[in-house]
Amino acid sequence: MVEAAAIGTLLTEIVPGVVILDENSRVVWHGGRLNDCFPLKNGMLAADIFPFALPAAQDQTTTFTTSQSRKFLLRCKPLDLPTTRMTILMLEELTDLLENKDARLACLETIIDSLDEGVILSDYRGKMLLYNKAQEKLEGLVSDRVVGKYLWEAYNYSPELSEHRRVFDSGTPIIAQYRAHATIKGKPQYVTYSTYPIVKDGETIAVFSVSTNETKLKDLLHETLELKRRISDPSSASKERPSTGAMYTFSDISGISPAFRNLIQEAENIALHNTDILIVGETGTGKELFAQSIHNLSKRSKSPFVAVNCAAIPENLLESTLFGAVKGAYTGATDQTGLFEFAQDGTLFLDEINSMPIALQSKLMRVLEERMIRRLGTTTVTPIRCAVISASNEDPQELITAGKIRLDLYYRIARSCLYIPPLRERKDDIAYLLRHFIELYNKTMNKSITGMTDRLRELLLYYRWPGNVRELQHVIENLVIRSNDKQQLLDLSHLPAYLRATLNSQRSTAHSRKNETRPLKTAVSSAERDYILNLLEQSGWNITKTAQQMGMTRQSLQYHLKKLHLRKEEQSY
Repeated sequence: MVEAAAIGTLLTEIVPGVVILDENSRVVWHGGRLNDCFPLKNGMLAADIFPFALPAAQDQTTTFTTSQSRKFLLRCKPLDLPTTRMTILMLEELTDLLENKDARLACLETIIDSLDEGVILSDYRGKMLLYNKAQEKLEGLVSDRVVGKYLWEAYNYSPELSEHRRVFDSGTPIIAQYRAHATIKGKPQYVTYSTYPIVKDGETIAVFSVSTNETKLKDLLHETLELKRRISDPSSASKERPSTGAMYTFSDISGISPAFRNLIQEAENIALHNTDILIVGETGTGKELFAQSIHNLSKRSKSPFVAVNCAAIPENLLESTLFGAVKGAYTGATDQTGLFEFAQDGTLFLDEINSMPIALQSKLMRVLEERMIRRLGTTTVTPIRCAVISASNEDPQELITAGKIRLDLYYRIARSCLYIPPLRERKDDIAYLLRHFIELYNKTMNKSITGMTDRLRELLLYYRWPGNVRELQHVIENLVIRSNDKQQLLDLSHLPAYLRATLNSQRSTAHSRKNETRPLKTAVSSAERDYILNLLEQSGWNITKTAQQMGMTRQSLQYHLKKLHLRKEEQSY
């Protein structure tokens, strides 16, 4: 029987001897180290081989002694297949089992340390019992320093967030989770993992996690998408903006903080759907970078990406710029194709939509609802096919309260909403981006800078970066330009005088802040987070119910959740 041979071959890798019987208790397969103990042949009855009655047809373990006074452990397991029923007998000599226990343990440890997957084992108290070499590579920690510690001590988080504790208490495994993090050396990693209970005699005695490094796979997927884009549009291989208008992909977005990696993953998921999107973030956080990346990952990637800054165009010209005009519509008007038409089947990116006049917002609302535009000076309507990505550098809820953006327009453009946190809230990303841009400008300027002095690094980490990533990039570019070709470390002498004074001032403020009351905006944000979190926990994270309690729409609450980084699934090992 093919099934019996396959099962038996696999089992002999685990136990010394295997005998498989058919439904008539005849041998259909045997293997392992049994020939010196039992005269085995296919077709023999089990009763002719073993000098005792086999266990009943349920899982059972027993011991027996042969006529040569050799004692064996026998595990009997029935197996029902679609075409037949078999009984598997697994035999192991007890003397071997006892004498080789230490050797087997050593072999097991060697095997675990040889796995490509990371393994963490914790006991009933949450203390780490095992942390293999693959896990060391994934996280940059050392086994000798973490084994014996509580998980929350090793990872510096609250015990209530421990997935190991949750699995231990519930006995239910957590399967196929995704996590993005950085090692202690700042290297980004993307990991899938599952956490399982270890149960003995009906009681959970330990918990283990198996983690797989998906970084190479994720990079390969990005490379494949980029290659596909370049093949379909060879001109995009150059550094010039391609004919579609979008040159950036998600592989160009740099950051390692968990919240930021989750944001990228969310944006990648949104890109796969045909929906209007609102991106919220301060100046310099990379809103257009996200917009272009979404476009290039979407089905519209071969069509135009058209960007317009609503704050840069005079109010009297913005309407004709978006919707078009015909000759004579106003003094000096000529036939003009609007950006909605020009975008065709692609994407129209409306940057700083919060600067759009209220009167024009109502017209935009009608266009998005009807999917039709009417050029200035004509009654003829033209259907539009493009997707719309909008961006705001201010909090939409504050804009709505201040009457600067229409509530109905917000609901229409924010079917999916992405909130890009400012750089000052992503300390891990600041350190990472400092290294990233040094490496970038080393290549473009042919320098060999390896880092910066501790003093300069401290000042840059304390700086609040009002211009966000764009400002940080320009500062590093300036520092590298001002360094000489033989220097390996950037230092304070490379800073422009105005920036040096600003950094020193902000560092002094940061050191004294701990003895002062918090800024009003920070205190309000913290209170808002605590208030919403408390209501969510009371409602069992029922978004609709919580929104009703707060007197707002479900969509408005979801925006606040994204802005405050509140997620029900925030857990750790």
